[in-house]
Amino acid sequence: MTYPAPPNARNGDRVRLDLGRFWAGAAATAVVAALIALVGILICRWTLSIPILAPAGAGAWGDAHTGEYVLAAVVIALVAAALLNLLVLGAPRPTLFFGWIIALATLVAVVYPFSTSAPLAQKIATAAVDLALGIAIGSLLNAVAARAVRPADPPSPPVGPDSPWAPGQREDMPTRPYVSRDRGPRQWE
Repeated sequence: MTYPAPPNARNGDRVRLDLGRFWAGAAATAVVAALIALVGILICRWTLSIPILAPAGAGAWGDAHTGEYVLAAVVIALVAAALLNLLVLGAPRPTLFFGWIIALATLVAVVYPFSTSAPLAQKIATAAVDLALGIAIGSLLNAVAARAVRPADPPSPPVGPDSPWAPGQREDMPTRPYVSRDRGPRQWE
């Protein structure tokens, strides 16, 4: 898919999003988010003996709420990826807007546990796991987007009987310097 260029790009530049690479990275981000949620709960419940998301008698793995929390982390990561994909479609600086959205959503997730009636240790533990999830999802998806956005292929030159690109006309074309982004100046051949 080809999209308009970002505002800092040169005139006429266009970008395309490599959807396969983007969604593969989004799926990997969802797996990482699930593992962060699971490891965070295990550390809190097993190592620190803070019974978050389940009563203390439920053991280190907790109960069904542990699975729901892990699944929610996966869904949030995929929704965030879909949001970033939409922002790349039309926002002028998609990663900047995405960063703000993720930061504010993470702030809500970190503050929310303090509005419950749970003990303070559980509130702090849940807020810490939510903060780790928000940072991971935001940073990983920004990195995925940076690798999945590519410059679009340049448009084909016009070909016609009067075009300098027509067969037999190439030698009449004047040479002009061409500056490659990676190799420096060179002449047209």
